[in-house]
Amino acid sequence: MNYISIKNSQSIPVEQVPVLKYDDFFSVFDLLHDDSNHCVNYFAVNEGNDIRLWAMIANDVEHSIYVFSCKVAKGATLKSLTVDFPGMHAYEREIAEVFDLHFIDSNWNKPLRFPFNRKNSDITIDKYPFYSIDSHELHEVGVGPIHAGIIEPGHFRFICNGEKVLHLEIQLGYQHRGVESLMVQNQDVVYQTKLAESIAGDTLVGNTLAYAYLIESLSGKTMPESVEIERAIALELERIAIHTGDLSALCTDVAYQFGTVVFQDLRTIIINTFLAWCGNRFARKLIFPMKNKYPLTPELKEKIAKNLAEYESRFHEMAQLMFDIPSILARFENVGVVTPQQARDMMFVGMAARTCGIERDVRKSHPIGYFKTKSIAPIVLKNGDVMARAKLRHLEIVASLQHIKELLQLHPSSQKITDANVQLMPNTLSLSLIEGWRGELCHVAITDAQGKLLHYKIKDPSLHNWFALALAVRNNDISDFPICNKSFDLSYCGFDL
Repeated sequence: MNYISIKNSQSIPVEQVPVLKYDDFFSVFDLLHDDSNHCVNYFAVNEGNDIRLWAMIANDVEHSIYVFSCKVAKGATLKSLTVDFPGMHAYEREIAEVFDLHFIDSNWNKPLRFPFNRKNSDITIDKYPFYSIDSHELHEVGVGPIHAGIIEPGHFRFICNGEKVLHLEIQLGYQHRGVESLMVQNQDVVYQTKLAESIAGDTLVGNTLAYAYLIESLSGKTMPESVEIERAIALELERIAIHTGDLSALCTDVAYQFGTVVFQDLRTIIINTFLAWCGNRFARKLIFPMKNKYPLTPELKEKIAKNLAEYESRFHEMAQLMFDIPSILARFENVGVVTPQQARDMMFVGMAARTCGIERDVRKSHPIGYFKTKSIAPIVLKNGDVMARAKLRHLEIVASLQHIKELLQLHPSSQKITDANVQLMPNTLSLSLIEGWRGELCHVAITDAQGKLLHYKIKDPSLHNWFALALAVRNNDISDFPICNKSFDLSYCGFDL
């Protein structure tokens, strides 16, 4: 067998992972011709005089993850997977940039992030090779990296014919915090948990859960049912909070001020629920490996139920108003369309996939924690436009509200768990997938012979989905870019790391 099959959050000895020749390694990716499979991670690690390539392909029907690897010489020239599987471009670009491997036949061998540890420091972000068309009839519009006030940096280069966008290229990589390196440099679990919380501030619960499950799996520990339910509640609360904020922002982009302020007020109810629970509106310190610092008490459960009831009655009314306004429908419908074929080819995940008719939701396909026992029915829409992305948020909020109500009823009495003796298994690999509000988060950890983290790899859904925005604006007016951008609400820091 050219791969080993594992489940989400399962740990395996590194020696059990097949080490293939590159041609055989390359052939395993033929699994991606089956739509039930997609690549959840592909990265490289220095190993002596060689470079070891690690790949993980998830089968969403069998609920399995196929892990395999190969070793290649430093500076090697390799066949490119991107030729047959365009969605692999980001993985290969990162590997080529950092490890100086050369992928032939790929026509998009451009730097991805310009990290400080890149092999060729002479290539700088101000010299990024943007795609261009030599024409007297077309013009280019550059936006960023400082743009739209207070948001994070990114450059957007449009090629336009009049007002119509023919092509958009997105360049990120303006901020680097070295999260993956810091995870390895400092082995303190408290420090690492704070790092996980800081990967992307709007996905704090999702990323910290992914980290916690990795550490618990590598320690051979599991948490009691009460804690798993609390974690599921926190994940769904985060989904509701961010989706609500995005609906507010979408209203802003079409000048519907009433919707802006009402949805923003509703979001405040949800984040204040986190404040009552753990003392922080974004859930800092709520999630911790093998600990339960803030157990749900009967009083807290009553508070959550009360806040959700207040939120729900107003949310339904506001959502109905929003989606009945002709001026909003005119701006949302058939704008920023991504096709199902584009979504499959580029391996989009999360909302970007589910609004194109692709049922890709880790809570169902690779359940973890309490989702192993709770059946989740992903909400799937087909139009792939701004309306679909807005409507999906509405429907997922409704579903998450129902999930939390059920979880509160099922939650048993909970006790604070503070004794966490972290001892990771040596020479072991573990992977965790979490369905954050944007989509699939993937964390991978590899330990050394002393049980210390040797390598830590993070993949935010935005790594795939920024390309969805580039496709969505094609043949749309450039004035529709802000609403297309907000309808995806992708992460700059989650991409740059």
